Amino acid sequence: MENHQEKGMRMRLDGFGLLVEDMASMIRFYRDVLGFEIKETEDTSNVYLVKDGTLFLLYGRKDFESMTSRKYEYVKGLNGHFELALYVDTFDEVDAVYERVISQGATSVLAPTTEPWGQRTCYIADPEGNLIEIGSWDKPYEEKDL
Repeated sequence: MENHQEKGMRMRLDGFGLLVEDMASMIRFYRDVLGFEIKETEDTSNVYLVKDGTLFLLYGRKDFESMTSRKYEYVKGLNGHFELALYVDTFDEVDAVYERVISQGATSVLAPTTEPWGQRTCYIADPEGNLIEIGSWDKPYEEKDL
């Protein structure tokens, strides 16, 4: 199999971004409900932060369209385009975090359940319908993939 990657050039996953309609409500959700370290004000055009070694961006849709000179289509309501996965160390934390974020306005998609493969997981949605998984293998983050 031929390798099309140039010698010395290696692409690495840097992060991901969400194109958001209502920046203020999305900042409040990710900062105040999920605990992301967002420092920008709610009237910003984009959020750039590193969470647990991964770049996380919130881009205002209009600003992104202006920057790329293109128009995009956006789904309304719950959407299945992707999921953001968050990890907690114990099964009990899955349940506790789920209850807390639902009480703070997250939309419930799937209540905590232990899957046949041994992971305890639940799904919520952010204010714009993006899916977020909160899961655990009942071991510390640093050991979960060992």
